[in-house]
Amino acid sequence: MIIHLWEGLLMKMQWISLKVWVSLVAVLLVVSACGSDNNDSSSSSGGKTKLTMSAWGNPEEIKGYQRALDAYEEENPDVTIELIPIPSDNYEQKVLTQLSGGDSTDVFYVGSEWISKLIETGKVEDLSDFLEGSDSYVHPDEFADGLWGASRTDDEIFGVPVDNNPYLMYYNKNVLEDAGIEKGPQEHYEEGTWNWDTFAEMTADIVAAGKKGYIVESGGDHTFSWIWSNGGELYDDDGNIIIKENEQAQETFEYLESLVEGENVTYAGTLPEGQGAEAMFMSNQVGFVSAGRWFTPMFSENESLDFDYIPWPTNTGEEMEPAAIATAYMSVASDSEHVEEAMKFMSYYTGVDGQEARLRDNGNAVPSVDGIDDIITEDSIPEHAEYLIDAREIGIVEEHQKAIPGLDKEIVDIMDLLYLGKENVETTIDAIHDKASEMIEEYQD
Repeated sequence: MIIHLWEGLLMKMQWISLKVWVSLVAVLLVVSACGSDNNDSSSSSGGKTKLTMSAWGNPEEIKGYQRALDAYEEENPDVTIELIPIPSDNYEQKVLTQLSGGDSTDVFYVGSEWISKLIETGKVEDLSDFLEGSDSYVHPDEFADGLWGASRTDDEIFGVPVDNNPYLMYYNKNVLEDAGIEKGPQEHYEEGTWNWDTFAEMTADIVAAGKKGYIVESGGDHTFSWIWSNGGELYDDDGNIIIKENEQAQETFEYLESLVEGENVTYAGTLPEGQGAEAMFMSNQVGFVSAGRWFTPMFSENESLDFDYIPWPTNTGEEMEPAAIATAYMSVASDSEHVEEAMKFMSYYTGVDGQEARLRDNGNAVPSVDGIDDIITEDSIPEHAEYLIDAREIGIVEEHQKAIPGLDKEIVDIMDLLYLGKENVETTIDAIHDKASEMIEEYQD
């Protein structure tokens, strides 16, 4: 009897032990599976760290970005980077939405007009300590001071200039020739007569020949370039709106209105969908467009297009005045699972090696770091590529308007109405003054 009891007890203990072991094995399998899932979401096969990057850009620009990613992967074989292009028309909203939900890409482009809004989210890394460290491919003192804009606050850096794009004008030699214009912008520039009056006359001749003279845009960089070409200012050194006191700025708005009324210019906002300024330029339908270098890769591929750069026409008697410099920044998401690796890649992409990979051979921008200007000056297309360097040397990254979250967009909306003929100069100036004063006061409070 006792023997049977012991046998039963031993069998029961063995069964309990077996269940414990089965349970432990099941737990280990679950933990292992969870760990495997996490690694799959952040790493590619073979244990490589996988990063993601989002950016806007036309097809030729995206190809340039990819060259830098490929170069980094070749130098860092334990890392793979997926480039995720996002259309520019909803890029800002998508990035901000992804950040708020904690599911953004590891690194991403940021527009200078909304970098201040991004910083306010608290969702991006302060890059200053990393950039000063030994793991960084680039250091802050390698960039021109004027390019940081609102991305740098006191001793903190939340975005690094990926490159820069000084604004200038592109002119279509075929369109000017068809309009019977014998003395072109370059000849006027050399003679010191490339000014507002010449520009108005030239665009009028183009329109009379059945083409469009100039595609005008309402973006802040376009507006500031026109104002600075007349020696004007919208803001004082402290960031206060001074449009009602600055006669040169007011004169600029009067000139722009006269171009609209005279039909010398066509507002970009009225063009059919898919028929942007660059498409019209490439189809020889417009004489002038204004932009940075980002149009150049597409234009250079078009064998039927004969174009060149020319600085912004001035109204001050000077050969050249500052124009706006457009710049984008690269930021790192605080929620990234690989913040250190993301910052290392960011430093490569914005450093000498990354910019050289992206910008050589008719790339989409001008270097923002020292030592590689030959990328621009050695280009054979267009003829006067050096004007990009000249424009960068005296150009301005506007920082007062862009430092106030949302203000740049509000001013763009006001300019839309002027170019559509729905408001005149007086009401436009009042609207800019009132909106800027209101938003600056709210921000300072």
